[in-house]
Amino acid sequence: MRVSLLKRPLYAYALAFAMCIWLAALVQQANAAGIEPFVGDYTGSAEVVDSDGTSTPRDMSVSIHEIRSGFNVSWTTTTYKADGRIKDEKYSVDFQSSDRNDVYSAAMKRNVFGHEVPLDPMKGEPFVWGRIEGETLTVFSLFIAENGGYELQQFDRTLTKGGLNLSFSRFRDGVKSRSVETFLKKE
Repeated sequence: MRVSLLKRPLYAYALAFAMCIWLAALVQQANAAGIEPFVGDYTGSAEVVDSDGTSTPRDMSVSIHEIRSGFNVSWTTTTYKADGRIKDEKYSVDFQSSDRNDVYSAAMKRNVFGHEVPLDPMKGEPFVWGRIEGETLTVFSLFIAENGGYELQQFDRTLTKGGLNLSFSRFRDGVKSRSVETFLKKE
C-alpha cells in the first residue's frame, strides 16, 4: 500500500524528525572523529618565560581522551620555584560539540536541568572553548576581572612525530604576559 506524504502530514513530520535525528548523529560522529589523532597521554618539561624575562622550570603532562559526549583534556603543571617550593596545578575540562564545525564548548558544570554548560565569566569563572584546526587542538580560557579587564590563555597542541608541540600564551588586556613552547612526548 502506497501512502502519499501530502495526504498524510503525520508521516511527513515523522520522516522529517527521523532525518533530523540521523543528521544530528552524523554531525556528532564527525566532530568526535576530529579528536582521534590527539587521543593519548603526553609528558615533557619547559622553561616558562615571564614578561620580565625571568624563567621558571616546569614539568607538564596532558591527557586527551574521548568521552561519551565529546572529549576530555586534562593537564598537570609542576612548577619548581627558586626557593625550593614545588607547586602542582591540575585541570580537567570536558568538551562537547557545538553548532560550528571543529569548535567545541566546555561542559564544566551542570545547570538546574542536569545539562552540562560552560562557566559564567561575569561571575569570575573562566569561559573555556576549544577548536581543532588542521593538526592543532587549541584550548582557550577567558577570565574577566572585577574592573572589566581580561586575561586570555591559549594552549595550542600541535601533532608532531612522537607527540605534541605545546605553545602556551597568556595575554592580560591584550599584552602578552607569559609564554612557553615545548615538546610533549606521547607515552
